[in-house]
Amino acid sequence: MTTSPLTTLDKHFSTLRDPRQFGKIQHPLINIIFITICAVLCGADDWEAVEQFGHDQKEWLSHYLKLEEIPSHDTFGRFYATINPVSFRNCFLSWIQEVCKTLEGIVAIDGKTHRGTHDKRLNRGAIHLVSAWGAANGLVLGQVKVGDKSNEITAIPQLIAVLDLQGCLVTIDAMGCQTEIAAQIIEKNGDYVLSLKGNQGQMHEDTKEMFAHFEKINFADVAHDYHKTINKGHGRLEIRECWSFNPSDHAAYFRTLSRWKGLQTVAMIRSQRIIGEKVTTETRFTLNSICEAQLILQSTRVHWGIENKVHWVLDVAFREDLSRVRQGYAAENLGVIRHIVLNLLRQEKTAKRGIKNKRLSCALNLAYREKVLAGLFSLC
Repeated sequence: MTTSPLTTLDKHFSTLRDPRQFGKIQHPLINIIFITICAVLCGADDWEAVEQFGHDQKEWLSHYLKLEEIPSHDTFGRFYATINPVSFRNCFLSWIQEVCKTLEGIVAIDGKTHRGTHDKRLNRGAIHLVSAWGAANGLVLGQVKVGDKSNEITAIPQLIAVLDLQGCLVTIDAMGCQTEIAAQIIEKNGDYVLSLKGNQGQMHEDTKEMFAHFEKINFADVAHDYHKTINKGHGRLEIRECWSFNPSDHAAYFRTLSRWKGLQTVAMIRSQRIIGEKVTTETRFTLNSICEAQLILQSTRVHWGIENKVHWVLDVAFREDLSRVRQGYAAENLGVIRHIVLNLLRQEKTAKRGIKNKRLSCALNLAYREKVLAGLFSLC
């Protein structure tokens, strides 16, 4: 790392509007953000821990920042509670787009509730964030908070609007299976695989009935594509199959077909898991702007990487669900900090250990910490 304070991080976050009263600002904005990122990288999960990290590592931090005093935990808390979360998110997006110039492959979009932000005393529900994850890059690409009296249907378009999706395949669960969202993805030169369930009643019923009929006749004389995978391991056998066909060839049997921009195929995915004598089977349907059954099947499997590699890791390695940070916008803004740190740790490939232990290494090993922080300049 360079000893200059003019880092890539400073370039993108120093434009953030400081909500503090002019003339009473003791700690520069970039100092607070950089200390927070470093502290969370080393295991801090609340403002007291962030302050403690600052005191313990003041000499090291002074190599990169002009420091007189370390902000108190109350200062950190007030700062993140009042920073405009949209502006803070946009700074994160600006950074991601510069340090990772190529976005390709599957982009999974999914929501997560931060359970620790629930405040019964103030009658305030837990916040819910929708995030985008680039599977090929292994990076969190952005997040949007779901409105207090809304749902993911309104948040997903906001997130799609700020992503460069050209050449990408977007996967979303049933909540995001909406005609407007499908059209938005196509207009951004992307493709989609959308999980189809009962919230799209007529389309779901028509698709289910058509596949039931085709199975009865064993797809005889039906133009379709098919792919199958078999995986063994850990005492279980998993068989996944995907059938897809162009619904336009059977338009008379689909009542809402014309509403779905870019729709090329509907697909049925059947997953069978065998553990000993126990057999479980699940059948799902998707709407797709692509044709290949193999890619559709692959994308639905990759989609759950956002659960395993982002949401689960944030809960286990960062204890996100246990976090009681909830004043003002603090929880949403701290979520952005965690995403920055997770991206940095994901892109450090030399240490063959989990995210939690990588954070421990950053706390104990100065050379490794600086190696991880080098990702602030380039992630791809």
